[in-house]
Amino acid sequence: MRFILPLLLALIGLTLFGQGAYIHAKALLAQVLLERAFEQTIATGRETKPWSWADTWPVARIEVKRLGSRAIVLAGSSGQALAFGPGHVERTSDAGERGVAVYSAHRDTHFAFLKKVVIGDEIEVTRGDGKHFRYRVDGTSVVRFDASGIDPLADGYHLVLSTCWPFDALTPGPDRYLVHASMIRPAQGSN
Repeated sequence: MRFILPLLLALIGLTLFGQGAYIHAKALLAQVLLERAFEQTIATGRETKPWSWADTWPVARIEVKRLGSRAIVLAGSSGQALAFGPGHVERTSDAGERGVAVYSAHRDTHFAFLKKVVIGDEIEVTRGDGKHFRYRVDGTSVVRFDASGIDPLADGYHLVLSTCWPFDALTPGPDRYLVHASMIRPAQGSN
């Protein structure tokens, strides 16, 4: 009995570690496949799925160069899409268009870097059509998931990155951490 209990505890620990490592490995591998599909989307002008059974496709790439962070954004913000990367929240503007573009991702994978983003940081967004837009972070907030206060039709050109809050929580909660940014300069011919 005195050997079985430590062995059982070690096995449980290895299982939990393996599950955590699997989630992070899946997220990293998905970004490699998504990056390839995104480059093909830009080159061909057609939506390209990252794998044959995917129910989403890459629509943008976001980068915070100061942090060396980047991620491919997927169409839609369903739980299935968010398992592989940030999602473009439905019924919000595309980056570079008038209104608010909202991207959402998990705090422990693709948007873990948001805890290091500070006011004044630049966020570069490249859309699937190859157009680039730069935004400057002008604030952050913590809100309930059902009371974000985001008006997708707001005047101007804005970006919001959203993830769960607090960053170190082990279970889901109702709060969201929002990074608010405004376009540095609208591109010529933008809506």
